[in-house]
Order: sequence, then C-alpha cells, then structure tokens
Amino acid sequence: MTSLTTLLEVKNLNVKYGASHVLHDVSFSVAKGQALALLGRNGMGKTTLIKALLGQLSRHSGDIIWRGNDKLLQHDAPHIAAQAGAAYVPEGRGLFASLNVLENLTMTARRGNSTTEPAWDLDRVLTLFPRVKQRLHHAGNQLSGGEQQMVAIGRALMTNPDIIFLDEATEG
Repeated sequence: MTSLTTLLEVKNLNVKYGASHVLHDVSFSVAKGQALALLGRNGMGKTTLIKALLGQLSRHSGDIIWRGNDKLLQHDAPHIAAQAGAAYVPEGRGLFASLNVLENLTMTARRGNSTTEPAWDLDRVLTLFPRVKQRLHHAGNQLSGGEQQMVAIGRALMTNPDIIFLDEATEG
C-alpha cells in the first residue's frame, strides 16, 4: 500500500528497445524529502529508467505510481509528468544556446504550491549558484560545462518541482 508521503513508487517496471529487454522488474519508491541515486556503468539503463518514468519511452510492463495514482503516468506523454511536478535535468544539460542564462532560467518558472516551503525563484537560484548570477547575460553556449550544469539544475528548480530527475548529475 502506498503511503501518503510517497511521491513515486515503481513496481516491476520492464522496458524494451525492440527485442532488447533493458530494464527487468525494477521496483523502488521515493518519499517526499528522500534522495535516491542510481549508480552503474554506461549502458546499464539509468537514462532508460528516467525516460520511462517521464513518459519519454514506452514501458513493456509494470506500474509507475505518482502520489498514489497509478493512472496518471500510464501514458507516454512527458508533459503530464511535468504538470504532475516532475523536473528533468537531461544528460548534456539541454540549454538553449540562443537564449541567455536569465532567459534559460525564467522560461520554465512556475509558482510554488507549498505553503510551508520557500518557492524556488530567480533570487533563490542565484543565491544557490552565485557564479550563475555573474553570467546572466551570457548565451547558454558561452558557459563552461559546470556553469551550464548549474543553469540546467537552476532551470529545473524554477519549476518548483516535487521531484527532480538528474541524469549524469556531475557532468561538467
């Protein structure tokens, strides 16, 4: 039974790429305030798992339960996961090179829903990443790898998510 504090529960998730069975009966849960790290060498399925959870890949079988609702994320539609409170920092960061740092950060901004936790806004992100504040008017492709990673994480935080999926979190 899923508790009220459980944000995400995965039960016996299987994902295939054609005939290749990549994820085999993956099960875990994440409660509010918890962190979960998936470790493994390249090709072990970490990115595949994240993409399946976010609706970017179809699953062969298994359940993804978001806040006790086993129907919400049953569709392969990434926007549904985003609307439900999931944020994604992709491998390679995915910054928009034609936008400056400020635009990259504010394009995803959403008001926070919590009355007990402070919202992630531009000031809070810039306090967390003071180097980014110095680079606000630089294009996304004019930053170092580490600076780009800070902007990508800041952009995810600006959505005020309930959960963040970081793919290759230490890249850059």
